[in-house]
Amino acid sequence: MSKTETLKGIIAYPITPFDTEEKVDIDLFKTLTDRLVISGSHAIAPLGSTGVLPYLNDAEKEAVVEATIEVVAGRIPVVAGVSNLTTERTIYHARFAESTGAAAVMIIPMSYWKLTEDEVFTHYRKVAEAISIPIMAYNNPATGGIDMSPALLKRLLEIPNVTMIKESTGDVQRMHYLRRVLGDEVAFFNGSNPLALAAFAAGAVGWCTAAPNLIPELNLALYNAILANDLTGARGLYDRQSELLTFITANGLPRTIAAGLQIQGIESGLLRSPLAPLGAADIAKLRILLESFPD
Repeated sequence: MSKTETLKGIIAYPITPFDTEEKVDIDLFKTLTDRLVISGSHAIAPLGSTGVLPYLNDAEKEAVVEATIEVVAGRIPVVAGVSNLTTERTIYHARFAESTGAAAVMIIPMSYWKLTEDEVFTHYRKVAEAISIPIMAYNNPATGGIDMSPALLKRLLEIPNVTMIKESTGDVQRMHYLRRVLGDEVAFFNGSNPLALAAFAAGAVGWCTAAPNLIPELNLALYNAILANDLTGARGLYDRQSELLTFITANGLPRTIAAGLQIQGIESGLLRSPLAPLGAADIAKLRILLESFPD
């Protein structure tokens, strides 16, 4: 992907599996990531919320990015999560991702102290100046603790290689506002599973989601229906998967995806403490949801 191109479609987020000693299981990660490529996803995004980025040390993050580049092997773009509390570490991981062949990086502002808008802008600017590949600015106050206003997002787009916005607040009205404010030339992506259909209606060019780990065919079919302007078909496809999409978001991405893969007979590894597996009652509910889909 060149600097002037942007991503589109279904951007799939792999989980980061761990072994019984809570070490990253790179071989299993490669297997799970390859499934996402084969399933038809349009890009792979390691080290997002699903990939438990904050729970990994620097060496583990590097190993995951390298493994992703290796297994994807140029078949589709890789968007590497490089977020960190400090600008210095974010630059470090962004440079590493670029050097390994990532097509773009995704950055969410992370902070113990609430950052000002000027601090957030400077953070992105310094990272952008250190790399040449595109940056996706990721707004998710539920995990990052910072809600980037539409005005700030518009300001970030003044930075030449900040070319994409991922909006995960779950506020569809904000998505409509972003489209009006940012115009049609800026690529914005939905990061809220329950708003998949509404976000496309608001002008999203893609959907960043962990759902392809479990129901890739339905996710892709929804996107293709949108491309074909088949709104009736898109509504039906969304309705079929909406309950599962809401369940995934409500119960925690890593634990829900790991449990769902196990229900489907696919090895998914373990979680790293303090994350705990999905409870028995929720596993039973998830099993019912997954068994409602045809093989």
